[in-house]
Amino acid sequence: MPYALEVEKINKTYSTSRAVNDLSFTVPQGAIYGLLGPNGAGKTTTIRMLMDIIMPDSGQVKLFGEPFRRELLRRVGYLPEERGLYRKMKVKDMLVFLGLIRGLERPESIRATEQWMARLEITDWSQKKVEECSKGMQQKVQFAATLLHDPDLVILDEPFAGLDPVNTVMLQEVMLELERKGKTLIFSTHRMEQVERLCDSICLVNRGRAVLQGNLREIKRGFGTNTILTRMEGNNGFLATLPGVRDVIHSTNFTQIKMQPGADSQAILHEMAARTSISHFELTEPSLEEIFIMAVGKVDA
Repeated sequence: MPYALEVEKINKTYSTSRAVNDLSFTVPQGAIYGLLGPNGAGKTTTIRMLMDIIMPDSGQVKLFGEPFRRELLRRVGYLPEERGLYRKMKVKDMLVFLGLIRGLERPESIRATEQWMARLEITDWSQKKVEECSKGMQQKVQFAATLLHDPDLVILDEPFAGLDPVNTVMLQEVMLELERKGKTLIFSTHRMEQVERLCDSICLVNRGRAVLQGNLREIKRGFGTNTILTRMEGNNGFLATLPGVRDVIHSTNFTQIKMQPGADSQAILHEMAARTSISHFELTEPSLEEIFIMAVGKVDA
């Protein structure tokens, strides 16, 4: 399988702190790849090394199958965690200017700017200064700036920061549209639910190390089914006392039963059926958040 990005054993140390520790991963072309972990895990440092903003102490990076060289960054779009916008410029003027910097001719830059402003619903703000825009609007402006030159690889560091739910969905839809066009996307986040919605493959990072990586579906399948979703009649307070039950989470429509490792779901079902009437019983995979907690726990143990 061809890779858009190959990272091999990169390291970065600041003073006595190891920010990135022997990190390796590969990103298939045409995929959405999640680089995820808690705050301080080393995600942003890794991305800055990929973009040649800081140099790794050791290790190798390949882009599009070639050893890294700055010319290849022409095919990359980058949205940094911290906004890099010209606050005193008008939105449209700034986007056209950034398109020129990325190598577009003026007519091309104007056309791309107008297309992305329309797609991201910021046309009405085109004559506003950037500093007059809300944080969410500025994030959409920077997202447009990332895509003006039609990059093959798009790297997004916390792309949903400052966005309300409606605009979060909009950016997710755009990311999926780009994937369907054959683009490769890498985005970092500490919000696991976004990864579950979007990503084909992931790399879980903790303390600068890769804790778990690979195809998301295969990873979840490998952790098996440890959760029961159930709906029943009457009082369900007895569930926490059943053998094999680790935790019980109650919600309006369902009750979640977290099983202990090796627990027999059929035995739990049998015990439940002996005490109450069950209208729904479903085995589900653990959430990505649960998988991360389990994986990190194994590493730290």
